Amino acid sequence: MRARVIYNPTSGREMLKKSMIDILQILEEAGYEASAYATTPEPLSATKEAERAALAGFDLIVAAGGDGTVNEVVNGIAGLDHRPTVGIIPAGTTNDYARALKIPRSNLLDAARIIADGNVIPMDIGQSNGTYFINIAAGGYLTDLTYDVPAKLKTIFGYLAYLVKGAEKIPQLKPMHMRIEYEDGVYDGMASMFFVALTNSVGGFETIDPNIVLGDGKFTLFVVKTANIFEILQLLAQVLNGGRHLENSNVLYTHTSFVRAESMDGSRLMINLDGEYGGDAPTTFTNHQQHIKIIGNTSDYADPIEEVDEGILEGAGTGFMKEVETLHPDEVNDKRLPYDGKN
Repeated sequence: MRARVIYNPTSGREMLKKSMIDILQILEEAGYEASAYATTPEPLSATKEAERAALAGFDLIVAAGGDGTVNEVVNGIAGLDHRPTVGIIPAGTTNDYARALKIPRSNLLDAARIIADGNVIPMDIGQSNGTYFINIAAGGYLTDLTYDVPAKLKTIFGYLAYLVKGAEKIPQLKPMHMRIEYEDGVYDGMASMFFVALTNSVGGFETIDPNIVLGDGKFTLFVVKTANIFEILQLLAQVLNGGRHLENSNVLYTHTSFVRAESMDGSRLMINLDGEYGGDAPTTFTNHQQHIKIIGNTSDYADPIEEVDEGILEGAGTGFMKEVETLHPDEVNDKRLPYDGKN
């Protein structure tokens, strides 16, 4: 068996580069003839190498880096008939996909050992505007934070960079008229943002959907109907406090095999796919059930379908958010809140 490790040499403060010999040794001991490829600044470097390795007959491709590296690797093989199994060694800022699959995020060698164990999980992937995504698609205000924050700042400051950029954008927050079709109906009204999720880990939040089942062919759809910053802070607090946001009247929540989204008032509705710009709406999000075999460390997934082979706040800020959830608007000193969607 042959394994190709595709790694981002700048991820994890260059710890991947320093650990690569040990990672390859772990894969060799698991029975793989292992080799490595360092990505370059060239666009889609990981995507092109993943496609090349798949066409060359490699059995395993390891995406070593952040969520962006994983996304590029999956995009390189998703359209092929022969799709190698994918392993993940997380070394990025959020590592949402690794978090969802319970892959160790604090020790690169422990993650490599998970790959050596070989627990294969058949995972759904999404597609929009000709591009595949593995974890989250989104549209609307604030959903462009991931590509507005410079890569260097993400590496140095992590979540702090996102919080600073988010605070900067809050005054711009306003709703637009969206039409969002899904399996059981249509939402046609004002909304500030929507999310189409494939796992329960988004932006470091691990309770975005406690009811999710990996590989069941369904997206989780959230539509946030309000643009009132006070109400959005309460929503975030409820996410942290046991998934209580699912019952919030400002949220449409459902599971669906497809989503079609468009702007109805002429506003530009930009689409974010796994943290990168993915074109503008109108677009349709298609779920490819159990399309990619990922090595993980979880049992929270659906039974394999017949055509598939078997084979940010963690603690930080939680107290603050619980306090926000119990606040009443009269207790907020600054009344200059953005449009609340009620008029």
